[in-house]
Amino acid sequence: MYLLGFDIGSSSVKASIINIATGQTAASAFSPKAEMKINAPKAGWAEQEPAIWVENAKNALAEIRQNNTIEFQNIQAIGISYQMHGLVITDNKGNVLRPSIIWCDSRAVETGNKAFNEIGTEYCLSNLLNSPGNFTASKLKWVKDNEPDIYNKIDKIMLPGDYFAYYLTDEICTTAGGLSEGIFWNFNESGLDKKLLEYYGIDKNLIPEIKDTFSIQGLVTQKAAKEFGIPSGIPVSYRAGDQPNNAFSLNVLNRGEVAATAGTSGVVYGVTDQIKFDPKSRVNTFLHVNNTLANQRLGVLLCINATGILNSWLKKNIATDLSYEQMNNEASQAPIGSDNLLFYPFGNGAERVLENMERSAELKGLNLNIHSRAHILRAAQEGIVFAFVYGMEIMEQTGISTKVIKAGKANMFLSSIFRDTLAGVTGATIELYNTDGSAGAARGAGVGAGLYKTFDEAFSTLKKLEEIKVSTAEQTKYRTAYEKWKAGL
Repeated sequence: MYLLGFDIGSSSVKASIINIATGQTAASAFSPKAEMKINAPKAGWAEQEPAIWVENAKNALAEIRQNNTIEFQNIQAIGISYQMHGLVITDNKGNVLRPSIIWCDSRAVETGNKAFNEIGTEYCLSNLLNSPGNFTASKLKWVKDNEPDIYNKIDKIMLPGDYFAYYLTDEICTTAGGLSEGIFWNFNESGLDKKLLEYYGIDKNLIPEIKDTFSIQGLVTQKAAKEFGIPSGIPVSYRAGDQPNNAFSLNVLNRGEVAATAGTSGVVYGVTDQIKFDPKSRVNTFLHVNNTLANQRLGVLLCINATGILNSWLKKNIATDLSYEQMNNEASQAPIGSDNLLFYPFGNGAERVLENMERSAELKGLNLNIHSRAHILRAAQEGIVFAFVYGMEIMEQTGISTKVIKAGKANMFLSSIFRDTLAGVTGATIELYNTDGSAGAARGAGVGAGLYKTFDEAFSTLKKLEEIKVSTAEQTKYRTAYEKWKAGL
């Protein structure tokens, strides 16, 4: 018997099938093999057609079917992880009215900033725990102001994962966690924030029914079953935004635990049981997947937009003759600190950690006599880590102290330079595990469908692959390099 998990990203869609009895991944695949297209009709915009998420989910599942002997009729439940903060809008027949405005789109920055000031910073931070910023609610307000003909046709709004679940089940619903990520949620009232909806002029009936993160949220229709080649009637029993889900996939569920990921964007995500916030909303607080009224669990999230995408840009434009592994090997030829070459890894939309500033990527201190391509490649990875650390210092003010960082062994965490730099600057131990977002979503489906009775049972087979620690002497070198980078920020 199996569980199926999907991770609906902005770069690709991954599917994983987990054996319920062993807890091991039986098969996985992702699509497309090159990055999914992100449309930018104007500077600072980022849109995707929801249909491409569906098609790539089908393609990933088809690849699993082609390369494995798994009997798909034994799939018992489906879990969904999805790119956070996106906006999908549909009419009363469920038709998508416009491309999804996704997480790295910056068009609603001023909309959110205005709301923050006019609703009141004290009210927003005390109740929303965030500025309305460039989140889903502000994106919807942008549509209302700039595309009124489309807005007036809206029957329901959805997050990307809500839409994918709707495609599978024909049931439109969302979660409290998803609404908190969209800045619709009042943490003190444990419900929709009426003041923000009223200020933005948003009818609460546009918000779908709220269901528990771990629950039966709909059953796969015959139509979807035929398209995906899976049984009809199986439940979608878990959904969560990609970063809360990444933490869940690493069994990061309790106060003081910290998870990180470094894909297209980079995230550090710490769990707390206290309502705390950054007064400048540079890091953001959301409901964690296991939050309940009796046991409060909140996630404090730091996001750096240009992480893996910077490494990808370097490969396409600077290191066209190298694989990613070869890039890491070449970068290791440069010393810690890259001989004072500083890379600032921005340029992929408004950076929350910089108070929603849209800042370009920058290479500083280039010396044509001493710096080589190896220095540039290393400086980029160091710059990404330094941006992480800059945000983690802000996270400390919300009570997140980082002694251990858990991550899946994937993406930038495959690089020893990246791992050692992060461990070196923070002094934390990094633990790498055999999991990813789609596998975590599959485990979540097992919990939501009651196939795993507890979280401990769901994660009993999670294996630590590697542990990274850096000596005190090396930490000093990494910390010195970071302080130089920070001084130039």
